[in-house]
Amino acid sequence: MRIIRGKYKGRHIPAPAHFKARPTTDFAKEGLFNILENVYVDFSESPAALDLFAGTGSIGLELASRGCGKVVSVEKDFKHWQYLVRVQKELQVNEWLPLKGDAFKYLQTCKEHYDIIFADPPYALDNLKSIPDAALPLLAEGGLMILEHGAKDDFSAHPRFIDRRNYGSVNFSFFR
Repeated sequence: MRIIRGKYKGRHIPAPAHFKARPTTDFAKEGLFNILENVYVDFSESPAALDLFAGTGSIGLELASRGCGKVVSVEKDFKHWQYLVRVQKELQVNEWLPLKGDAFKYLQTCKEHYDIIFADPPYALDNLKSIPDAALPLLAEGGLMILEHGAKDDFSAHPRFIDRRNYGSVNFSFFR
């Protein structure tokens, strides 16, 4: 797991080779965080963030590294979750909370609101199109949701869609 910038810069704990997760590419992650910092998010306000389908946890850790006051990362796979917990403890990232669970069930039961919601589901997920409507009720007023997806998916008709960015094979749709 690489950290681009922030207070955990230079710390690296490699994910096990057998992981099934498809981590967000460094190129896409750098582009995403440039947009977040320069257009959408004031990290000095310590926003609260939710990272769904956390995988290797690189986005959640990056959010904590940039200044989020609280980051909840939800991951269903037990081995991935164990890795997230190990990284959280080894790097002593107190504002980062890895949770083991199904992202959709979390969205149904969560009572908190987040300033940033990031979702990186498997691109072939059957109910991919339902993620914005499931997650947006947890978005705080003025908050931002980012959905990572493949090139064939188009969310521009969604009433809360505001932008789409492409970084090679990685696409981000933004919602308010």
